[in-house]
Amino acid sequence: MKQPKQPTSAGNDSFNAGRSNSGNASNTNGAADLLNQAKQWLNKGSMGDMITQIQLPQSFKDAGTGALSKVNKLSTTQKVVGGALLAAGVGYLAVRNRKPKSTGQAATLHELLLFVNDRIEGYQRAVDESQDTQLQGYYKQLVSQSQKFATRLNTFLRQQEGTEESGTTVKGKLYRAWMDTKAAVTGADEKAILGSNIHGEEWAIKAYEEALSDNTLTGPLRLEVERQYAQSQKTYKELQKMDGKL
Repeated sequence: MKQPKQPTSAGNDSFNAGRSNSGNASNTNGAADLLNQAKQWLNKGSMGDMITQIQLPQSFKDAGTGALSKVNKLSTTQKVVGGALLAAGVGYLAVRNRKPKSTGQAATLHELLLFVNDRIEGYQRAVDESQDTQLQGYYKQLVSQSQKFATRLNTFLRQQEGTEESGTTVKGKLYRAWMDTKAAVTGADEKAILGSNIHGEEWAIKAYEEALSDNTLTGPLRLEVERQYAQSQKTYKELQKMDGKL
């Protein structure tokens, strides 16, 4: 399956502590720089583009000594952003290294499930952050819907190769880390949360389109993916309507 061009919060207490300790504009600029860096990675066309930006030092020992002194100079906000991005990158590489390479329908299912799991994480994040009772209730419905999508797809995957896919995309991890830190720096509001969900649903729709276009899916599995794709499109339109009312 081709990689689609893709469209848990950082603690506010830690952020506020970082601001009170620094007390100058340089920390705000540093956080903004990190946010911009994360956004640039997210706007890349593929995960490969992001991974190629990671350059390992020739000597971990020498690099570790120099890095430690630099880390100690960072504000709490910078450490939160950098740590989130680093964890996402390391987690992605670890998952990629341990997973066997699948082919055919199984490969398509693995790839699609990464985005369906992103959908679960994204809407759960919205449930946790939203203060609007009505919107929060709708987000909970979408969490449940996404979990059912994943369960159905994993059932087919178990039939294919006896495994399940529980991971998420590195781009999704980076996007959520970026949105969490942006909320810590600039403040979260309902429109921003809704906008994040719209963006995430665009990624899901593209993932379904890619899965259906590579012609590996057949029979009941294809019908299931087509059904989920139609529901994702319906959700996207509903989110856009909500956005117009805020």
